[in-house]
Amino acid sequence: GHTVLPLASGILMLLTMFLLHMSYGYFVETRGKRQITGLFGQYVPPELVDEMAKAPTQYSLAAESRELTVLFSDVRGFTTISEGLSPADLAELMNGFLTPMTEVIHQARGTIDKYMGDAIMAFWGAPLPDGEHPRHALEAGMQMIARLEGLNEAFRARGWPAVNIGIGINTGQVSVGNMGSAFRMAYTVIGDAVNLASRLEGLTKKYGVRLICGEATKEAVPE
Repeated sequence: GHTVLPLASGILMLLTMFLLHMSYGYFVETRGKRQITGLFGQYVPPELVDEMAKAPTQYSLAAESRELTVLFSDVRGFTTISEGLSPADLAELMNGFLTPMTEVIHQARGTIDKYMGDAIMAFWGAPLPDGEHPRHALEAGMQMIARLEGLNEAFRARGWPAVNIGIGINTGQVSVGNMGSAFRMAYTVIGDAVNLASRLEGLTKKYGVRLICGEATKEAVPE
């Protein structure tokens, strides 16, 4: 006689297992990506979020000590600029300035720490490790200055004042992580190396230059 095997139930079980496995993988991956986006999305560029989502458990907001490169940039004579513009024009000028500057930092794989009015604070080497953080920060600084030329042409065409910036860059050991108060937390860096980057930015006014970097940065990128 012939043996009759009930194939349908077996195939159905295999199909169900396959679908469960696929959907589980999909949801785990998207959850990992959502978590990373939630934690770091406002600081780091989308490409880095994608990269980090591949191993979400490696990244946390817990504070740790790391060698990073920090960049501060500031608009020269901002008070004078702001006094000559209407609030709506000033907001438009600031957006028109901060957006391309942020794009430059993101393209160089930098993390935006914060905007302080007209000032930008960014760093390299966290949350994603970067073996060449001094070089990438310097490249971003020089690119920011280069982008300013085209920006100023557009500003002048609208009857707005030209914008000039000073940039300070420094490399050193800092504390990086989620810091703040019970009311507001931010992923940020603190330490002497950070303060020095800010001081170097201030010194650009004194020396009449656009960019000054610290000794450790210079040693890391000798050329």
